Amino acid sequence: MWKPEHRLAARRIGLRYDSDLTDEEWALIAPLIPPAKRGGGKRTVNIREILNAIFYVLWTGCQWKALPKDLPPKSTAHWYLMLWNWDGTLERIHHVLYVAVREQEGRKPSPTAAIIDSQSAKAAQKGGPRLTRKAMMRARRSPAARGISSSTRSAAC
Repeated sequence: MWKPEHRLAARRIGLRYDSDLTDEEWALIAPLIPPAKRGGGKRTVNIREILNAIFYVLWTGCQWKALPKDLPPKSTAHWYLMLWNWDGTLERIHHVLYVAVREQEGRKPSPTAAIIDSQSAKAAQKGGPRLTRKAMMRARRSPAARGISSSTRSAAC
């Protein structure tokens, strides 16, 4: 439930857009951003602005092509989003922010208990393993693709 103290903490006054990073947030995230690749040219984009563009799309739900002109180009912001998703940077950022918020609220960094209702357990049993098994199993070949005719197979039995 939203209480007055929550609303006060969520207010983002003095930022260009409500989705922009504050200096405190940037101080937490900046060390997690991987450096530019060695041997390549010098990074010319402002990484904080790249994150501001990504957060703008997430915050507003707008399309990439609707990014305001004062943010980096949509292709650059989207490329970094895909790169950071692939190399695990987004997961690391999420974890650091998750721990920071829990500690700010006076809680332990990781939860000590979990509640799973029967509906969630049923859903996990139903869709989870079956979907992963398909991806891990080798595709089966038809008898025709293996070069076995039905007459040969029945004669061999």
